[in-house]
Amino acid sequence: MNLLRKLNCLFHYYPKSAPFSSLISSFTTHQLTLTTFPPDSQIILTTLCSNGQLKEALIEMAAPGLEMKFESYDMLLNACIKKRAFREGQRVHAHMIKTRYLAPVYLRNRLIIFYSKCDRLREARNVLDEMPEKNVVSWTAMISAYSQRGFATEALDLFLEMLRSVTEPNEFTFATVLSSCTGTFGFELGRQIHSLIIKRTLDTHIFVGSSLLDMYAKAGRIHEAREVFESLPERDVVSCTAIISGYAQLGLDAEALELFRRLNLEGMSSNYVTYASVLTALSGLAALDLGKQVHNHVLRCKLPFYVVLQNSLIDMYSKCGNLIYSRRIFDNMPERTVISWNAMLVGYSKHGMGREVVELYKLMRNENKIKPDSVTLLGVLSGCSHGGMENVGLEIFEEMVNGKDGVEPDIEHYGCVVDLLGRAGRVEEAFEFIKKMPFEPTAALWGSLLGACRVHSNIDIGEFVGHRLLEIEPENAGNYVILSNLYASTGRWEDVRMVRDLMLKKAVKKEPGKSWIELDQTHHSFHASDRSHPRREEVFAKMKELSIKFKEAGYVPDLSCVLHDVDEEQKEKILLGHSEKLALTFGLISTSDRAPLRVIKNLRICVDCHNFAKFVSKIYMREVYLRDKNRFHHISMGVCSCGDYW
Repeated sequence: MNLLRKLNCLFHYYPKSAPFSSLISSFTTHQLTLTTFPPDSQIILTTLCSNGQLKEALIEMAAPGLEMKFESYDMLLNACIKKRAFREGQRVHAHMIKTRYLAPVYLRNRLIIFYSKCDRLREARNVLDEMPEKNVVSWTAMISAYSQRGFATEALDLFLEMLRSVTEPNEFTFATVLSSCTGTFGFELGRQIHSLIIKRTLDTHIFVGSSLLDMYAKAGRIHEAREVFESLPERDVVSCTAIISGYAQLGLDAEALELFRRLNLEGMSSNYVTYASVLTALSGLAALDLGKQVHNHVLRCKLPFYVVLQNSLIDMYSKCGNLIYSRRIFDNMPERTVISWNAMLVGYSKHGMGREVVELYKLMRNENKIKPDSVTLLGVLSGCSHGGMENVGLEIFEEMVNGKDGVEPDIEHYGCVVDLLGRAGRVEEAFEFIKKMPFEPTAALWGSLLGACRVHSNIDIGEFVGHRLLEIEPENAGNYVILSNLYASTGRWEDVRMVRDLMLKKAVKKEPGKSWIELDQTHHSFHASDRSHPRREEVFAKMKELSIKFKEAGYVPDLSCVLHDVDEEQKEKILLGHSEKLALTFGLISTSDRAPLRVIKNLRICVDCHNFAKFVSKIYMREVYLRDKNRFHHISMGVCSCGDYW
């Protein structure tokens, strides 16, 4: 290093108030000597590292005759960690070994953290294994590295090894290892760790408590998670967000929203992750008005618009039937991840907008900034299926098989093709496609084909597939119901009774149909022939009035939707009691003229209710949004976005 650079480093190192003459007097010709100042090399290393000149600092480190000390190594390693500079950090580690420097535990821990930050877990583990002495930070740093990168087994194995050592885990160790307690084995081990935590009286620690409730929530044990949450002496935004997210991820949307309201009243401070979890719950409830309120609140609070929050907003608006808002947020994003593209693609797909799906997919390819992943292609194939674009979908699938996007099709993509062919009425072709697949067909795949057989009245293939499903999933009520409906549609009532008797014998219960509508931020739920609602008399009186009015306008009840061996008058009465019609009728009598109606059903909407909704839209000039378990129907002036293809 030349003289001028050394002098410059000294000027950076010493305060400006230092007498200039004291610096000048320490110079001789072309040489810098220090008498009262710290060692020259330490000054230079400090200055270079603080200025981000890591390569120059390493050159100085390698200078002949230089004796490196703890502070110098610590400073260099911190700079390498900050920049994730793998090669440079390796040189520092190599210098320690070459000079036979006996690094203390602290520096060895920094090496573990350095290699972990650079995603070099093998090297990090080598450092740990070679340590003559380890402390709790050593173990915790390595366990954390495994946990953060999804190596749950390695994290748990190392934790067990730690328990066998002389080092006691602390609250940070427990909080870290609990994140790896996933799956059946991991969860059972997590329960044992919970017992150990209680024994060591660490269960009330905020970090440990948050990790515990997160573990229980992810395992679907929300009641245990809630118990942990309620027992915490103090709560922070992490623990509050974890429990809200737990409810939302399990589909317990109303409970998630109620808890969020309660915690807000108690003074909880929310961050962008909290709001993302709340938006997930609102998506499940299709609570558009509340979703808009949360969006406005986020804007008023001036929270940073992280990508994860914007993705949640796209998902919420699309699941609430407002794709215009979804696309507006998508188009205004400064940066997009693959999840952003997928959220928008799936949104269009669920609304049956196949052309928009394909156009957006082409835009993604043309921009070439984000590579499509497995979910992207699922959304595109599903969009083609719902949009009646089977030939386009088959072309895209063929491109996948040929490796165009670098995404290899898995069983779910093959399932989309089966669904695509089945919806198009190409049931025999779908059946042959299944036979030639490189995968063993799953129950979901057979179920898709059985549904197509029911819609297109293919009794031969449907009967084979139905009995195959009863063997694979004897506890799934949906399979019995669809097979029973298939028999009923062709008048095979003896077979219908046989299937229903089998359901009784195996104690299989059908999930009851339920529809709900949100009015003034209150959810009103209805079951088939429901008489529990406070305004039931008004609803049924209005229903009779609508039946007469719609028949005069051309509505003909589709009696094939009633799968019971009863007369036509009784079938029509059963149809009028469907939960979708009750919810729509309640919406008509409870909202102002021309206000949109948004109804959600937990099962598939029947053809007759779909036709009924079109008459509601046409005669009362209402926008009607129907969302079932599979897709959206947006009906305007009596015309549905699905094009009656669903």
